[in-house]
Amino acid sequence: MYDVSALGFGDNVVDKYEHIKTMYPGGNCVNFAVYAKMFGAKRSAYMGYFGNDAEAEHVMYALDDIGIETVKCKQLEGENGCARATLVDGDRVFLGSNEGGIRGKTPYVLDRFDLEYIRQFDFVHSGNYCFMEKELPKIHEAGVPISFDFSDDSEDSYYAEVAPTVDYAFCSFDGTDEEAREHLKKIVSYGPKLAVASRGADGCILYDGQEYYVQKAVPIREVVDTMGAGDSLITSFMVAYTDHLKKGITGETAIRESLAAAAEFASKVCGMNGAFGYGKKYE
Repeated sequence: MYDVSALGFGDNVVDKYEHIKTMYPGGNCVNFAVYAKMFGAKRSAYMGYFGNDAEAEHVMYALDDIGIETVKCKQLEGENGCARATLVDGDRVFLGSNEGGIRGKTPYVLDRFDLEYIRQFDFVHSGNYCFMEKELPKIHEAGVPISFDFSDDSEDSYYAEVAPTVDYAFCSFDGTDEEAREHLKKIVSYGPKLAVASRGADGCILYDGQEYYVQKAVPIREVVDTMGAGDSLITSFMVAYTDHLKKGITGETAIRESLAAAAEFASKVCGMNGAFGYGKKYE
């Protein structure tokens, strides 16, 4: 058990696997909340908007069954976030989405009561598909650290706008090691304390403004589904690293031990169907 409380603030979707007509609950911030619980965080919560269709009901059922705190969620009239996907040799391939459904059309505006709730957590996680960018400065000003997933498709202008409000920046990166290092250096120049580039089977690289840390991926006996692999790496690193900081362990020791724990956890997630199971057939 880690003495860490973590909050995912943003997206929830169902991932509809068209080749098997099965939908799985997911979304960067829902995955984050679930993985934090699986990894051993003492408190894990999700905060965001749901639609009011069968897809929304399935995500809410899964979160309730797993024991994720959802007291600050709201349910709106409309379509839940939904992404279409398939698998090619175990690798998930996205085929399209409804851009968050009703969540994408309804801004989540944080008020003082929301911020009072958010201050109960050690850190908040969000991402570039969450439509929460305008609210990050409020969380930042409330003194709560923010981790943020820029994914693999954020433009330079987006980094310049969002990264200054973020403490821990994550992204996926396909280029060379040298290109990845330059990319991380640029991200940290905007203000984050740490930046991490996940490289799939090549592991990940972290930059703390002074040193680069390389973490190899843990070999996987059988890749069932890579859905959620990056999210699980982010979550487990953040929980382990925050736990280290709370114990007064900082610097290289905290980074290396947290990266190793994250690589181990991410390898296990690749052995699950969907992001974290809970598949349900749909018509």
